[in-house]
Amino acid sequence: MAKLIHTLSQNEQLNFLLTNRIPRRLATQFMGWLSGIQSPHLTRLLIRIWRAFADDLDLSESPQREYGSLQECFTRSLLPGARTIDPRADSVVSPCDAIVGAHGDIVGTRVFQAKGFPYYLEDLIPDKDVRESFRDGKYITLRLKSSMYHRFHAPLDCHVQQVTYIAGDTWNVNPIALQRIEKLYCKNERAVINLDTGRAGSGVCLVAVAAILVASIRLRWLENLLDMHYKGPQKIPCDAAFSKGDELGYFQHGSTIILFATSDFNFCDDIRIGERVQMGRALLSYPKPQPPNEVTP
Repeated sequence: MAKLIHTLSQNEQLNFLLTNRIPRRLATQFMGWLSGIQSPHLTRLLIRIWRAFADDLDLSESPQREYGSLQECFTRSLLPGARTIDPRADSVVSPCDAIVGAHGDIVGTRVFQAKGFPYYLEDLIPDKDVRESFRDGKYITLRLKSSMYHRFHAPLDCHVQQVTYIAGDTWNVNPIALQRIEKLYCKNERAVINLDTGRAGSGVCLVAVAAILVASIRLRWLENLLDMHYKGPQKIPCDAAFSKGDELGYFQHGSTIILFATSDFNFCDDIRIGERVQMGRALLSYPKPQPPNEVTP
C-alpha cells in the first residue's frame, strides 16, 4: 500500500510538471481537436495510450464497445442500473463519480481548496445574491479523474433559472497544483449552476471548474457549448427542472465540481478526504424537522 501511494504521488508530481509548464490553452485546443477526430482505429490507439497513464480506466460499465472518437469515450454513458441513486427524500447525492477533496463549513465566505490554501466565494462566484446565500454554509470538492465517468447529474430535485459562465485559465486541478497555486479554482474557466430546491432559505449550487485538456462544459439544456470559444453572455437565463439523478451535462475530459449548500444542510458522517465516491451516493441531508412542543394542560 505504501508503495502504491508513493507511485501515485510521483505520477501526480509528473502530471503537474508536464501540464503546467506547457502552453495550457494551446494544449487544451490541441486535445479538443485530437479527441474529436472520427476514426475508430485512431481511437483504439489513443485509448491504449490513455490506459498506460490511467490503469484504473474501466469501460465495462458503458453500453458501447467501440468508440468513433476519443471524445465519445470521454463522455460515455453508463449501462442502466450501473449507479444507485440514494432514494431518501432528504438526501443530497454526489452529482458525479469523483475523489472527495476538501469539505466542511464555510466560515463567512472563506473556503479551502487544500489545507492552508483558502479562497473566497466572492472570487469564485460573481453573482452577489447567489454567493451570499451560501455564507456560513457547507462545501465539498469533487475531483473527476480523466479515467472516470465524466457526466454529472442533479444532486436533488431542483429547478435551474440561470447559469453563469466565467472565462479563465486552464490550470491543472490535481492535488499537487491545489497545494501550490493559490485560489486556483478562481482562476480557471467555470460555470456556476444555482439550483432552486423549492424550499425557502435552502439552496444548493454546483460550480463546474474546467481544467487543462478539457476547458469545455456541456449542459444539456443549453444550446451553446461552454468553452474557450464561447463569447457570452456571461449570465444565461434558462428554465429547466430536474429530478434527483437526472443528467445535467458532462465535461469533455475530467475536472472538478464544487458543491455548495446553505447552512441548514448536514454532512453525512462517512465522508472522507481522498475517498472515491460514485454518482448517487448521499453526501448531505436536510435537517430532520423538529416535532412541535407538546402543551401540557
